[in-house]
Amino acid sequence: MTADPQALYMSLELANRKWDLAFTRGGTIRRRSVKAGDGEGTLLEVSRAKERLGLPADARVVSCYEAGRDGFWIHRFLVNHGIENLVVDAASIEVSRRKRRRKTDRLDAEKLVRLLLRHCGGEEKVWGVARVPSEAEEDERRLHRELDRLKKERTSHRNRIRSLLVLHGIREMPGRDYRRDLARFRTLEGQALPGALRGELERESERLEMLEEQICSVKAARRARLKEPETAGEQRAAKLIRLRGVGPESSWVLSHEFFGWRRFRNRREVGALSGLAGTPYNSGDSSRDQGISKAGNKRIRCTMIELSWLWLRFQPESALSKWFWKRFGHGSSRMRRIGIVAVARKLLIAFWKYLEWDEVPAGAVLASA
Repeated sequence: MTADPQALYMSLELANRKWDLAFTRGGTIRRRSVKAGDGEGTLLEVSRAKERLGLPADARVVSCYEAGRDGFWIHRFLVNHGIENLVVDAASIEVSRRKRRRKTDRLDAEKLVRLLLRHCGGEEKVWGVARVPSEAEEDERRLHRELDRLKKERTSHRNRIRSLLVLHGIREMPGRDYRRDLARFRTLEGQALPGALRGELERESERLEMLEEQICSVKAARRARLKEPETAGEQRAAKLIRLRGVGPESSWVLSHEFFGWRRFRNRREVGALSGLAGTPYNSGDSSRDQGISKAGNKRIRCTMIELSWLWLRFQPESALSKWFWKRFGHGSSRMRRIGIVAVARKLLIAFWKYLEWDEVPAGAVLASA
């Protein structure tokens, strides 16, 4: 099977200042560049490439670019203008194994368009194609990602306040009333805090107080949406909470990052996309396990590891918990940490079956019970 000779194939190599474009219909490659973010300029170059390569104005156009900082707005723009587009997983693109290889945006654009020809010619596994969410599905992920970022900022400010106080021998953290606590703090010599330090601590405390208010606001919005779920992600999150041991934090992340907008054909796809699948190495007489691939969604892996420990605590009679304690319970702490990764993968697949076919994990108890 070969690519369509009457179609125009295009690749975009995206950079901060310019985009490198490569066009071909199976032979000579035409290279052009436009200013970054110039959608109209890109469409103009597509028209010029059709004319230059001897294609009609209404010829089919297939394009691709690597998933990255620019996200999916370029994909939606191209599709809205009648261009078939693929968003490619950058880590799945084959590269030379030489120690030193040439690497430029122009060469990368040419490489992409050649791989696109092979993909359209029938080599489906030449690279990994990303599943593009709709604009609404992508927007639903903002809430928990903002909450995660706010919590990290809160931790940073708390650590900064604690470090500033330790400089003067004070190891007590201010309470809710920051100004009162800062006024009563004394150094080891019984003196009040220096003026500049106290001013910095007050400003840090004000920023910390603002973060606390924003975190409460985001959590309130999440509770309201879980109480009256409307979208597919919210409905799946509300369904996951029915399982004992699954709270609003983990259910929201799992539904909006994983189950809410993706469709899986089998359990292998669930494990692979989460990065919890094994990575064997078998070559000649050498055979070993390299651990999990970590090629999927990092947020899902972190959530599932935490949730697996909670599952052992709140679902001790479940088949999965009994399997863990029988297999790893008498081993070392290192073996239990290895075993919890296996529990995370099995539990994620069990959640998928529960959401798709109402199949409650074996031995698990619902929260209402």
